[in-house]
Amino acid sequence: MAIATINPTTGEMLKTFEQITDAEVLVKLDLANRAFALYRQTSFSERSQWLQQAATILAQEKEDFAKLMTLEMGKPLKAAITEVEKCAAVCRYYAENAADFLADVTVQTDASHSFVSHQPLGIILAVMPWNFPFWQVFRFAAPALMAGNVGLLKHASNVPQCALAIEDIIRRAGFPQHVFQTLLISAAQVAPLMADERVKAATLTGSEKAGISLAVAASKEIKKTVLELGGSDPFIVLASADLNTAAATATTARMLNNGQSCIAAKRFILAEEIADEFEQMLLTKFQALKIGDPLEPDTDIGPLATPSIVQELEQQVKTAVQSGGKVLIGGHALTERPGNFFQPTIIIDIPVDAPIAKEEFFGPVALLFRVPDIDAAIALANNTPFGLGASAWTTNISEQKRLIAEIEAGAVFINSMVKSDPRLPFGGTKRSGYGRELSIQGLHEFINLKTVWIK
Repeated sequence: MAIATINPTTGEMLKTFEQITDAEVLVKLDLANRAFALYRQTSFSERSQWLQQAATILAQEKEDFAKLMTLEMGKPLKAAITEVEKCAAVCRYYAENAADFLADVTVQTDASHSFVSHQPLGIILAVMPWNFPFWQVFRFAAPALMAGNVGLLKHASNVPQCALAIEDIIRRAGFPQHVFQTLLISAAQVAPLMADERVKAATLTGSEKAGISLAVAASKEIKKTVLELGGSDPFIVLASADLNTAAATATTARMLNNGQSCIAAKRFILAEEIADEFEQMLLTKFQALKIGDPLEPDTDIGPLATPSIVQELEQQVKTAVQSGGKVLIGGHALTERPGNFFQPTIIIDIPVDAPIAKEEFFGPVALLFRVPDIDAAIALANNTPFGLGASAWTTNISEQKRLIAEIEAGAVFINSMVKSDPRLPFGGTKRSGYGRELSIQGLHEFINLKTVWIK
């Protein structure tokens, strides 16, 4: 079975790769297991040096890696360059901080000496998505490698060149051979991997369906997983908000990565007093967005990653209208040009109890809702099976406290858009997944917290 790079801007097939066989997977597993036995003995100083070199390679070759992302999944080149820079930053962050994060922690007990030791688990499988093809991998790889684990990457099938490039970066950075390997495999080959005793844990970023599949396979073997799944993030704007800044940020937050981000703002919940004004401001900004070739520096919106995403988005918009919604702008694929382009879209008047109002729209579609007060805003924000992030806009301190305390999400950003930061834990609640990436909490997900007692 072939794994292909298909340019979403043109529909052109750029390159194909052969999926590796089950026998080849077993060989790579054996190589990873042998590598771990040696790699776990390396020092933090050595790992830090290698990871710093990975950051240097990323920084020096960012334009090449960015272009590769754009050709494989369609993100605007300027956004792709920013993504590579962020990968370099997360490498530097863990290179500089992991030794402190993983130092023994002394605990006073009636022992002569007792402490908590942080030790690596072994082979960690990463099942990663196409939407941030470098960032999603490095935010796993940087802490996992610094902790002394080794990694196997099963990347999305539409970004094979990105997957192979990441493996090459880690090799060129000086890490020992086979410490990080890319597996060009199908989704069907993941469950047998989880059943192999040499794989100790797994992390997945992707859809609910993919997360459930991995979690089931891991649970049968009693293996830990970290899941970062979908989101239908609310963007709440209350009466005291700075509307100009909120509207500009809302546009960026919705259109990030051509709208294909789990933490993109998707449901815009507006206080009735400012709803008309905000709606018009958002409409004006959507009308000004430039759709086009993502390799061009002035392009705001590039293509969606695959034709199937376009089809699903069109069906969701159709369902929203059938449920009572009204399209203010957009609502359709751009069929007059090649590629997977979809118009920036705003939909209003969807009944809050309609099933479609709770779904995730993975593309440049904004759903606008009106509420009478903060109570209704919080209730609507929580009226979804997801709980990844939330952005809320108000200058009222008491309202800020309520929003922080009562919104069901892994992150609440006040007067700012939701984003990930290496210094802060990242992850969700409810059907957005469990576990955390980034910060010290993410580093601790794939270690053995070993209690040591000496008498």
